[in-house]
Amino acid sequence: MRHRRTRITIAVVAVVLLLLAGAIYLRATAPPEVARLLPESDGIIFLNLRPLRAATHFDRTQVPHSAAYQKFINATGIVFERDLNEAAFALQRMPNPNGPNGPVAYSEVFEGHFNGGRLRSYLARIAEAKESYAGHTIYDIRNDGRTDRVALLGYDMVAVSNTPTPEQIHSIVDRYRTAALPFTGSSLLAAHYRDVPLLSLAWGIGKIGLPFSGSGQKQISVGGMELPISADATLIASVRWTGALKLRVEEIAGSVANATATAQQLQSMLGLLHAAEGTPPGQQMDPNLKAVLNSAKVRHKKDRVVLTASIPNALVKAALTPVTTPPANGTGSAGTGAASAAPAGPAATVKPGVKAGAQKKH
Repeated sequence: MRHRRTRITIAVVAVVLLLLAGAIYLRATAPPEVARLLPESDGIIFLNLRPLRAATHFDRTQVPHSAAYQKFINATGIVFERDLNEAAFALQRMPNPNGPNGPVAYSEVFEGHFNGGRLRSYLARIAEAKESYAGHTIYDIRNDGRTDRVALLGYDMVAVSNTPTPEQIHSIVDRYRTAALPFTGSSLLAAHYRDVPLLSLAWGIGKIGLPFSGSGQKQISVGGMELPISADATLIASVRWTGALKLRVEEIAGSVANATATAQQLQSMLGLLHAAEGTPPGQQMDPNLKAVLNSAKVRHKKDRVVLTASIPNALVKAALTPVTTPPANGTGSAGTGAASAAPAGPAATVKPGVKAGAQKKH
């Protein structure tokens, strides 16, 4: 009888340990919580700023803040370069690209160190209306002809959406109530998160080229350069740290023929960029960009094309450092696009490196 009880006890302990191990595995391989909370969308972008901040110390760079951003900091105590840890963005194509949202609307979840009391007071002051939904207050803030909706999910998490209807912000609040379940998330995450390399610091899946393709534009365009990638292509892009930052962009083409054409065009583009080094004579390519170009490789397998490259730390730090312009008439810097949009709410304050007046509609 005693041996039987011992066997039962051992069996129970073994089952509990297996369940615990399974739960830990699911949590380790599940998408980050901020991404799981996002609503259904055409594309998702995720950023983990903790390791990037530790590697580049971009938060220590002293830059003048615009008057609007400084007002936001004074009111909330939040400095996004210092306090933001993770951010996830859902991209949703708009049926009318000429509407107040432009071609894409955004829903976002931010995790970091926030003073909830001060942030609520600030949002209450600038909100035109408030809505109570599932135990959360949603603040409606008018911005450039559209409504930015902001909700504090927890002491360290904020949700924002500028979609035309409140459906998306409601979805985020609903998902937050089941956030402990590692298998929750949108259908886009369920379909493609498995393709994101492990330990990626930043990644994007789906039609993440949407912001870089205007109305009627068939190809993705970055910095005025048209890339041989369709605006409707499904992409899995990621950045990992393996002693250096490694960029990986995978396109899931509609067919083997399409993938072959994309691979050939990318190879041709890399060849042209190599041939253009030192043109015009006496002008040298930036060494960081040259290092990226020299490390770039294109691989093609069936209906997929993969572009990989190494990114120098100096280039990452430059990209994460807010861009400022000289003060005008002693009234302060024009600051970043992120900073200048601070009064519109947290949604507009986490896009460093974009000059005022040049940021996309948000």
